[in-house]
Amino acid sequence: MKFSIMVNEGPYQHQSSDSAYQFTKAALEKGHEIFRVFFYHDGVNNATCLTVPPQDDRHVVNRWSELSKKYNLDLVVCIAAAQRRGILDDNEAKRQGKNASNIAEGFRISGLGQLIEAGIQADRLVVFGD
Repeated sequence: MKFSIMVNEGPYQHQSSDSAYQFTKAALEKGHEIFRVFFYHDGVNNATCLTVPPQDDRHVVNRWSELSKKYNLDLVVCIAAAQRRGILDDNEAKRQGKNASNIAEGFRISGLGQLIEAGIQADRLVVFGD
């Protein structure tokens, strides 16, 4: 089965991000396809490379980056939600006149059209968070 995933909550605010990660990982390990993971609303906070959890805590952002690298996942961050929360890639930082970017490895910024396409291309769109 081909899934698309939508993550609407940040990495340490609710269980949603952890659940989305565990679902995605399990689906891939069982041989299912993940068309895209789309981060929206506070879910875009999963994409900041500035997250530094305590050493004895899980590093949710790194987990997503590593999963992306292992399975060549398409991790898409909503541009409008990201800009509101100060998450920028190199192109957006330049375009907005900022001197730094902070998007984590494996993530990319794009628009809501990517979510629509994800819903069309997948057999199921699974949403985590409000």
